[in-house]
Amino acid sequence: MTKTTKRVIIAAIAAIVATGLIFGGVYLYNLAEYRRIIAGIEIETTDLSQVQDGTFSGFFDSNFVAANVDVTVENHEITQVVITNHYHGNWEHAVSAEVVADWVVAQQTLYVDTVAGATNSSLVILSAIQDALENGIGMNR
Repeated sequence: MTKTTKRVIIAAIAAIVATGLIFGGVYLYNLAEYRRIIAGIEIETTDLSQVQDGTFSGFFDSNFVAANVDVTVENHEITQVVITNHYHGNWEHAVSAEVVADWVVAQQTLYVDTVAGATNSSLVILSAIQDALENGIGMNR
């Protein structure tokens, strides 16, 4: 093997290692940010008497899990929550969290249980519903 060939091989290996370190570092940063966002979620029940009638969109993104919802309010009651998008990567249990939308309608509160095994998706969906309800209050101003 010639010196030039060895240098090319070493340079290629160094480039592969550097690329791996960069992508690994970015992933670890995003994972830490995701955990920080999830830990910071505070669900607060919106005063439904302040929300006007209509359908309001809400969104929440935590890097690895995101949700878009449409929430319909009639006579100060939540009548429907439609999850229009729930991004959760390939985590198969995350889909089971979508039942929290039905629980919110049934109980008329955001203070519902989260789904075991899909707690973070549950929290993201609830945060998106909270955002939609807050948008319904903002329409009154």
